[in-house]
Amino acid sequence: MHTTLTETDLNSDLKAVFTKQRQFAPLMALTTASQRIERIRRIQTWMLSHQSDLEKAMFDDFRKPTAEVGLGELMAVNAEIKHIIKNLKRWMRPQKLPTPLSMVGMRSSIRHEPKGNVLIFSAWNYPFALIMKPLVSAIAAGNVCVVKPSEMAPNTARFMSRMIGELFPIEEVAIFEGDAVLSQALLELPFNHVFFTGSPAVGKLVMAAAAKHLTSVTLELGGKSPSIVDETANLKTAAEQIAWGKYLNNGQTCIAPDYVLIHQSVKEPFLAEFRRVVTRMYNADGQGVEASDSYARIVNNRHFERVRSLLDNAVEQGARITMGGTLNDSQNFIEPTVLEGVTDGMRIMQEEIFGPVLPVVTFSTPDEALALINGKEKPLALYIHSRNRQNIDYILARTSAGDTIINDVMLQFGNVELPFGGVNNSGIGKSNGFFSFQELSNQRGVMERSFGTMKFLYPPYTDRVKQLINFVIKRL
Repeated sequence: MHTTLTETDLNSDLKAVFTKQRQFAPLMALTTASQRIERIRRIQTWMLSHQSDLEKAMFDDFRKPTAEVGLGELMAVNAEIKHIIKNLKRWMRPQKLPTPLSMVGMRSSIRHEPKGNVLIFSAWNYPFALIMKPLVSAIAAGNVCVVKPSEMAPNTARFMSRMIGELFPIEEVAIFEGDAVLSQALLELPFNHVFFTGSPAVGKLVMAAAAKHLTSVTLELGGKSPSIVDETANLKTAAEQIAWGKYLNNGQTCIAPDYVLIHQSVKEPFLAEFRRVVTRMYNADGQGVEASDSYARIVNNRHFERVRSLLDNAVEQGARITMGGTLNDSQNFIEPTVLEGVTDGMRIMQEEIFGPVLPVVTFSTPDEALALINGKEKPLALYIHSRNRQNIDYILARTSAGDTIINDVMLQFGNVELPFGGVNNSGIGKSNGFFSFQELSNQRGVMERSFGTMKFLYPPYTDRVKQLINFVIKRL
């Protein structure tokens, strides 16, 4: 269903679809693994057969390179689908659990039952994957869904509206396009679960709205994810990895390295290698990064001005641009940029950058780096580049992050075997593979008596009953 709503009919139309889905949800909950897989295969087939349409939509939205559509959108969604198809029957089976000896005669298990009515909000930076990954997981768990794509990627939103409209009746999956007014109206409805991807600031609003209905939430947020490069790191490899992670999608990735913490003894050779890597990636022909077909753009002028403001504020306070720095507001273009001489009080070290500007901070001891990291909110990701096992373990033991990668970056989102998500300000809940299925299910505990009784502990509480209770407390 593709619906663009005016404010006058907004609430009635949303409520009508919500009611249809709530009435259908018990039937959806009874679907078998094969029936759910069939629905998910529809998405996979349609998605792969319309790849060129998706590539065009994303290019029109923010000049996203076709390779990055494949890498960051289609590959991630297709991997999730394949993993679900392979494992869903096993996930849906009741999971046997041990039963305490004090409850002899009982059997224990967990059943994963659907949450019910699920609402999915996506961000604009990966506008297809951030809708489709939770959607296929919600279907796998037996839910009905309303999805609301980001209005900042309108061409991709229209692509998904066409897709969902062709594949699903509205009682199973409905899609609505609109702005913050639509989002607020959706959050007024008593969904059973909300899956939101976006900024911590908006995540707090979503959580507050969900709390009115005691609705459970998954919040995939963001923050300032550091990349630590110690004195033992392979500088060439680290430079390649960080440059790729930072400038992929023009830096508009929630798990991108937000800033680099580098040991002072290797800063200069690292940055020399980093400059060579960026030139090779985006300006190998010498025509300039702006002419590269491998480099996306900031999504819109508002976000372009936001990143420019962060950069200007840092320079005004003494930071130095030592690579890049060229901007073109007519294209929302910001060249791959390195910023040195930053201090922790600058806005660029306080706010998530979400753009192709890389602050570089030096340290002389691991504790200096850890003090900076731990002085901020817990990050969505932490990257460690080191060949020293003692340094790696020291950092892991003294930090907290949603996920950590050692000697690489950004691969956690596509690893279907790994839980993906943040901690507190960087997110609540986990996704990917079984973790998404579990997140979108109620884990229902079930106990069943096969023999025996507990009536010997029932009132009246004679001395014998009391003795038995004390025996159970101490011995079982």
